[in-house]
Amino acid sequence: MESLRIIENWPVPTAAAAVVRADGSLAGSHGPVGHRFPLASVTKPLAAYAALVAYEEGAIELDEPAGPEGSTVRHLLAHTSGLAFDEHRVSAPPGQRRLYSNAGFEVLGDHIAKATGIPFPEYLHQAVCEPLGMTATTLEGSPAKDGMSTVADLVRFAAELQAPRLLDVRTVAEATSVVHPGLKGVLPGYGHQSPNDWGLGMEIRDGKSPHWTGDSSSPRAFGHFGQSGTFLWVDPDARAACVALTDRAFGPWAVEAWTPFTDAVLAELRTR
Repeated sequence: MESLRIIENWPVPTAAAAVVRADGSLAGSHGPVGHRFPLASVTKPLAAYAALVAYEEGAIELDEPAGPEGSTVRHLLAHTSGLAFDEHRVSAPPGQRRLYSNAGFEVLGDHIAKATGIPFPEYLHQAVCEPLGMTATTLEGSPAKDGMSTVADLVRFAAELQAPRLLDVRTVAEATSVVHPGLKGVLPGYGHQSPNDWGLGMEIRDGKSPHWTGDSSSPRAFGHFGQSGTFLWVDPDARAACVALTDRAFGPWAVEAWTPFTDAVLAELRTR
């Protein structure tokens, strides 16, 4: 895909990107797809997927208590537990506000480790990475932000999100639909959004503006970006997903670069 060559112009030391279609076929890639990058918050969709495997295996229930009083696993996944961003401190009652929370995912990881008797990094490996053949992906700390992976591995995950093999398709549909609709909140790096829609570990584009996906991305698009200059989106209307990993921290460069890049990718997909 010629549009992927745009990453050559990004002001970053290293970048790699790929597009995978809904049928699992690779539409194109560019850059060192086997290079391992820190994922930052692109770790969260991986951790969420492992949590959903634990749910389907019967180790946990989505509506069982977890986190602050009144909070559940579902609240933690949807950033509505009331926990603060990076502190294990309650800032709001559960279900009242969309408070993006690394702490919430750390509590979730601990909850799953206790329920399964397996440390969460190992559970993620067994539940998601190993069956998908993601041999270069590891979790080296917080389930909110300490994943390491490659574009080649995340293409496998992006294919799974579009045609699930590890989870029931209904579970993935729930994870990519709005949980607790109508809640306002701040999308890190992009400011206040009303509503700030989220699924279970997946951010949903809906009508958010500004946003890190394309101006032409569908409202149903979902995914995540990371402060390490990384993103993964799935656009069901385009029947494709895109992964881009870099080694420069998110900042104004990314705000300027990512949207036209995604629009170019979507435009090229439409012509094929």
